[in-house]
Amino acid sequence: MRGFCGKKMSVVLALMASTTMAQAEDVEVLHWWTSGGEAAALGVLKDNLASQGIGWVDMPVSGGGGEAAMTTLRARVTAGNAPTAVQMLGFDIQDWAAEGALGNLDAVAAAEGWDAVVPGALQAFSKYDGHWIAAPVNVHSTNWVWANKSILDGLGIAQPKTWDEFVAAMTAVKDSGKVALAHGGQAWQDATVFDGVVLSVGGTDFYKAAFVDLDPAALGGEQMVEAFRRMEILRSFADDNFSGRDWNLASAMVINGEAAFQIMGDWAKGEFLNAGKVPGQDFLCFRVPGSEGTVSFNSDQFAMFNVASEGAKAAQATMAADIMSPAFQSAFNVVKGSVPARTDVPNDAFDACGKQGMADLAAASAAGKLVGSMAHGHANRAAVKNAIYDVVTAAFNGEYDAAKAANELVSAVEAAK
Repeated sequence: MRGFCGKKMSVVLALMASTTMAQAEDVEVLHWWTSGGEAAALGVLKDNLASQGIGWVDMPVSGGGGEAAMTTLRARVTAGNAPTAVQMLGFDIQDWAAEGALGNLDAVAAAEGWDAVVPGALQAFSKYDGHWIAAPVNVHSTNWVWANKSILDGLGIAQPKTWDEFVAAMTAVKDSGKVALAHGGQAWQDATVFDGVVLSVGGTDFYKAAFVDLDPAALGGEQMVEAFRRMEILRSFADDNFSGRDWNLASAMVINGEAAFQIMGDWAKGEFLNAGKVPGQDFLCFRVPGSEGTVSFNSDQFAMFNVASEGAKAAQATMAADIMSPAFQSAFNVVKGSVPARTDVPNDAFDACGKQGMADLAAASAAGKLVGSMAHGHANRAAVKNAIYDVVTAAFNGEYDAAKAANELVSAVEAAK
C-alpha cells in the first residue's frame, strides 16, 4: 500500500507540475448509491480520500437506475455549477464527453497503466476520442438470480438449472403461500429482468442482434415474443404490491424470508452482505437459467467534470488514482457485490458469489460473450434505452400481450434511433 501511495502522489505532482502548486480541495460527488449496501461500499472511497486530507461533499440522488441523478446533473451543468465528480453509466459518459463537459485523465491513466489492465469493453465507455475521461469503479452484471436458501430447503427445491425448473420452483413457492418473485415495479427494474430473460431465450447472438444492432427481425421475431411470454410468467409470480417498490426493498423480501427469488444485478449482493447473510449458507446466487455463459454488464464509473481551480484538479487526480488502485478495487467491490474493473486484482478477499462473478466475467470476455446491458445504458444510447423501457414496462403491466409487445418494440426502437 505504501508503494501505491507514493506512486499516486507522483501522479498528482506531475499533473500540477506546469501550474501553481495547489492544495487538493474537497470533492463534491453526485451519485445514486443510497441503499445500505451501496452506502457501505461508498464509505471505502470516502475513507481513502479522508486519509489524504480530502473531504467529501455528498450529493446523493436516490433512484437505482440513475435517471433522477442525470436530471439533477443537467440542471447543475446548465447553471454553470458542475460537481467535481459524477457517477455515470455507459453511453451517458460518452454523451457528456461529446459536449466537452468532461476533464482529461490521461496523465493519471498513463502513470497508473490503466490501458493494460482495464478490459476493452469498459474502455469503450471510459475513453472519448482516445482520451480517458472516466475512472471505472467496478463491473456489475445483470443476469443474476438471488434466492433465499432456507425457503428452498424447506420446500425441497434444488437450485434450478433450466427455465422450466425455475418456473416449477416458483410455482412450488407460490403454492406454499410465500411470494415467489420479489420485484420492484420501476421501468429500470423491469428492464433489468428483461436483460436476463432475453439471454435465457436466445443467448449472446440474439441479445446483440436485438439490443446492440437493433435488428428489426430480432426485435420483432418469435424469440422476442417468447421473451415477452416469459415476462408474463414472471409477472404472475410477483406479489400485488410490486408497483413502485425500490429494488433494495425487493432484496429485503428475499433476505427476510418473505420471498424466494429476485432477478437483479449483483449490487443486490451488497444488501445481503450488509444484513450479515452468507452466500451458500443463507442465500444462493446463480445466473438466470438459460443465460449461463453470457454476462450482461454495466460499469459504474466516475466522470470528472471540467473544473477551473488547480486544487479541484488535484483532488480529481487523487480520487481517480484512488479508484483505480488494486487495493481499493478489491476493498470496494467486496462490499458492493460487483467485481473489479481491473483484470489484475486477486480474488482472495471475495466470497463465493464474488469469485463466481470474476470467473464468469473472465470466461465471457474470452469467449466474446460479454455484452453491454440494455437496461443500464451499455447497449445503446438513452433514447433507444428509454424506448425499450416503455414497451417492456407496458407489457409487464399487461397493456400488451407478447406478440403485440414485440411489434411495439420494433416501432419504438425505430422511432428512437
